[in-house]
Amino acid sequence: MNRRRAGRWLRRRAPKTPVEQIAAGVIAVACLLWVLQAAASAGQWLVGAWPVLVVFLAAAAGASVLWRNRRAAARREHARRLAILRLSMGAIDAMDDQAFEFALRDLMLRDGCTWARRVGQAGDQCADVIAEHPFHGRIVVQAKHTTVAAKVGSHVMYQVNGTARPVHRADIAVVVTNGSLTRDAKAWGDRHGICWIDRALLHQWADTGRPLAELLRLPVTARKRQARRAAA
Repeated sequence: MNRRRAGRWLRRRAPKTPVEQIAAGVIAVACLLWVLQAAASAGQWLVGAWPVLVVFLAAAAGASVLWRNRRAAARREHARRLAILRLSMGAIDAMDDQAFEFALRDLMLRDGCTWARRVGQAGDQCADVIAEHPFHGRIVVQAKHTTVAAKVGSHVMYQVNGTARPVHRADIAVVVTNGSLTRDAKAWGDRHGICWIDRALLHQWADTGRPLAELLRLPVTARKRQARRAAA
């Protein structure tokens, strides 16, 4: 019983008597005056500190502009370097597998791909680089780097054919090696639409700067791809 009574007294209730109403009004006026005084003090502080605030805001704006300009300059410099990118076969032969894949990515960016990513890793399902070209659609590259002049066999073509389009939605599938391909691998790729770049073609692409689309005579597939997406 005592707990219930204590709980009842702790509950808030509206003032009922005139004295309670007057007291509540005094408290409300006091709170309002305190808020107004605090606002006035803040306003006075802002008036006194506005030069500091102006300087701070100007410095922040200047830093933002400088940061954006530096980023834009870095992008322009990166684009300029890509545009003149040339890789000798000696430099390519000295690369490891990952560096070779990154080099192929950069060459694809040089040749007009809107984006290109190195995706090679364990379980990559025969895709080391994937890129998008505005006119030739999605290009999926299987990279085969060798340091012992190894030949790429037809089984690689079978594997790429089985995953490039069904898994990675490729419009163009390409096998690239700094070595060579067997005669059967080339013939099978030609019959089934798997492009290939051997050492001789890689020299033209990487060292002399011949564009990939010209090198492989790539068809314009972007419109077809857009139509497929619209139909889906």
